[in-house]
Amino acid sequence: MEQSGRQAWIERWRCVVYMVALVTFWTEASAQIRYSISEEVKEGSVVGNIAKDLGIDKATLKSREYRIVGSLTEPLFRLNQDDGMLYVSRKVDREEICERSNACVINLKTVLENPLEIHYVAIEVLDVNDHSPVFPEKEKRLEVFESTLPGARFQLQPARDPDGGQFTVQQYRLNHNDHFRLEVKERGEDRKMPFLILQKQLDREVMREHKLTLTAIDGGRPARSGTIEILIEVLDVNDNSPVFTKDAYSAILNENSVPGTLVIQVNATDLDEGANSEIVYSFGKEVDIHLQTIFNIDPVTGEIKVTGVIDFEENQSYEIDIQASDKGTIPFSTDKTVLIKVIDLNDNAPEIEVTSFSKSVPEDSRVGTTVALISVNDLDSGPNGKVSCFIREDVPFTISPSLQDNMYAIVTKSQLDREEKSFYELTVVARDTGEPSLSSEKTISVVVSDVNDNRPQFSLSPYTFYITENNDLVSPVFSVRASDLDDGDNAHISYHILRDNSGHSIGLFLNINSENGDILALKSFDFETLKTFQFQVVATDSGTPSLSSNVTVNVFILDQNDNAPVILYPVSSNGSAEGVEEIPRNVNAGHLVTKVRAYDADIGYNGWLLFSLQEVTDHSLFALDRYTGQIRTLRSFTETDEAEHKLVILVKDNGNVSLSATATVIVKLVEPKEAFAASDVKSATKDEEGNDVTFYLMITLGSVSVLFLISIIVLIAMQCSKSTDYTSKYLQKPNYDGTLCHSIQYRSGDKRYMLVGPRMSIGSTIVPGSHANTLVLPDRRRASGEPKVPSGDWRYSASLRAGGVMQSSVHMEESSVMQGAQGVLVQNWPTASSAADAEGGEVSPPMGAGVDSNSWHFRYGPGGPGAPPQHLKPGEVPPEAFIIPGSPAIISIRQNQGGEDDKSDFITFGKKEEAKKKKKKKKEKKDKKDKGKDDGDE
Repeated sequence: MEQSGRQAWIERWRCVVYMVALVTFWTEASAQIRYSISEEVKEGSVVGNIAKDLGIDKATLKSREYRIVGSLTEPLFRLNQDDGMLYVSRKVDREEICERSNACVINLKTVLENPLEIHYVAIEVLDVNDHSPVFPEKEKRLEVFESTLPGARFQLQPARDPDGGQFTVQQYRLNHNDHFRLEVKERGEDRKMPFLILQKQLDREVMREHKLTLTAIDGGRPARSGTIEILIEVLDVNDNSPVFTKDAYSAILNENSVPGTLVIQVNATDLDEGANSEIVYSFGKEVDIHLQTIFNIDPVTGEIKVTGVIDFEENQSYEIDIQASDKGTIPFSTDKTVLIKVIDLNDNAPEIEVTSFSKSVPEDSRVGTTVALISVNDLDSGPNGKVSCFIREDVPFTISPSLQDNMYAIVTKSQLDREEKSFYELTVVARDTGEPSLSSEKTISVVVSDVNDNRPQFSLSPYTFYITENNDLVSPVFSVRASDLDDGDNAHISYHILRDNSGHSIGLFLNINSENGDILALKSFDFETLKTFQFQVVATDSGTPSLSSNVTVNVFILDQNDNAPVILYPVSSNGSAEGVEEIPRNVNAGHLVTKVRAYDADIGYNGWLLFSLQEVTDHSLFALDRYTGQIRTLRSFTETDEAEHKLVILVKDNGNVSLSATATVIVKLVEPKEAFAASDVKSATKDEEGNDVTFYLMITLGSVSVLFLISIIVLIAMQCSKSTDYTSKYLQKPNYDGTLCHSIQYRSGDKRYMLVGPRMSIGSTIVPGSHANTLVLPDRRRASGEPKVPSGDWRYSASLRAGGVMQSSVHMEESSVMQGAQGVLVQNWPTASSAADAEGGEVSPPMGAGVDSNSWHFRYGPGGPGAPPQHLKPGEVPPEAFIIPGSPAIISIRQNQGGEDDKSDFITFGKKEEAKKKKKKKKEKKDKKDKGKDDGDE
């Protein structure tokens, strides 16, 4: 068992080694040799010694089974294993083996075994010129017309030679002749195509047939050749054209000639013979088919006759092309034109044609606007073709002749109005001047198109509607309607509500249907909130540009009894209409217990309230006023009457469906002292209830006050931040006599003020600083700039010093007016006049003047904010600080050294006429006042 496995293993390795050796030595064992032989060699001819050429030992050829491997049943070659020679086994024909290939090579594969060797042998078969050129046919017939021009080419079939290479056909030769020559063209390898070229035109009358010989020659030595006979037959040609006997043909023909009428006859001849001389007449190729239906020509005789309708208006003359052709194989023809003139007859009415037409004309077209352009044609000539036109109807249109003949324009002759008439039928009549006269008519329809020249018109203006409150939101509450006399889109109206720029647009609770004008409420109206309103509806058409109109709609809301009476008193703390009234038991009859207060938001009968007692414990004690709601006692109370009584008051309105409310009043009878205490407690309770309202009012007033104070502070800050540029401007001519001028204008910052009064010194100014509001009137009559020391003899009453008011002693002259910028402040002021030298005085504005009396001073005379302090007695007021509070008062301040009153120094406030009347009385009182003042100081 072991030995058999071992042998199998050895065999397998032997096969592997054999295969590797075979592959390794394959290249070295294979080789290739090449031999050449001529075709047609004899059988048994030696090709070559393969064994010698391959270097193989002849003795091993048989043992190694040297042989030719092939699939041919009759091989061309055989191998001799004895001597290693290769022999031809049968006839080798190159044309049979390789056909027309240029190189003919036969490949053989030889095999040697043990070891395996493969050798390739290539045998080239050399060609031998053993075939002659041969044409496909022995004879070639050609037909050539005598009219064929020189240069015509006729291709001939080439000759075939089975040999290859140089032994194929190399050249062609043509026998000598006067009319043809030979031309050869190369077509691929070793292929030549012969062409017969006509070099001189043929003439059949000289020679009817030509015989030619074409020879094909190959390249062998000796050369082989082949021939073909070419027979050329010359065909006759029709080379003469027919000729007409006349140079021109013309005829005259009346229109409307009957069919069959002879117009003219034409004639032509041909010099040829036979069929080439036979002539056929016909219309030219370009003659219109319609013309061929009017005329006919006889093809043999050449007679032209009428076959259709002759109409002068269609053609005034005819030009007919006539053709004469022979019957040759290639026919010749000659053309001639026949002119036929037609004589006119008046047989056509004028024809009206609308060349341009506007189907619609805008109603705002100007007079002279072209509606249509018409052309009027009469096919007749002369007087028969002259036409006149007019419009038969009486319409706002007319016919206007154009610059072009037979052209007319239909134009408007008056203004159109579509709303009056929107459609016109125009009958245009055209008549010629022939005999008899012929005419025709044309109807033109003209539509007047609409122009948006009419605004929508409302059926009413204004509209007034009455609607009940609590209206339905589904159905329209009212409608507006407008109409437009225009047509189409110009009459299509859309509605909308005119919006209010104030922001209170009625569109917030109204919506209008833009198509039909129905107005729908978006919310229910409440009479108690809105009783009437007004708005405008705009109706706009759809024209271009659109026109619109508006209408005012007044809506009045009608009241409904939809509000029940509301009890105002009595009302308890929990909100119910219930109250307790305590009255002394000792009240008399007619005593007012209380009053029931109620209101109804409705009006009229719906808001007319009636009071009635619905429930009462004792009808004999209390009575209720039906209209005022007052509850009074009917009699005095007795000890037997109950201490507490309940009254239920019914309050109802007078609507169709009456609404009502009830209030309960409990009347308690108390002793008089308890009644007074209860009254105090009740008052306190009412005060506490009212304190809530007062609290909110105080908060509101406090907020307003704070805002007002903030505004004042901001204004003051703005005023202080500005420049205090004080200037004075005198409106009248200044006076230097030391008196006040009539008016003074001054500015502080951006505000301007004016003082109007008696004459004032030009040097008067508003002194800025701590006394910015003090008017200082310096004395300019003194030569020295030093002020006089004021006299200590001041007299003023105790009432003045105490700030009392003495209107009885006021002497008013003229009132000064202080006027702010843009009329901000206008105030009457008392004025000082006739200030004496070295005297000073000041006056504050009266109470109620709108300014602080402690900050405003009218000062005159020396002294001011910078004046030196004065030594006064206790209780004595310096003149520059003298203030008159309250109403205007009179001051008599100084006396001169002599004790007499200086009238020039007399200072008054008030009216001048009162000062004159009381002048004496004033002097007497002045002394008394001064004396009283001195006593008071002591």
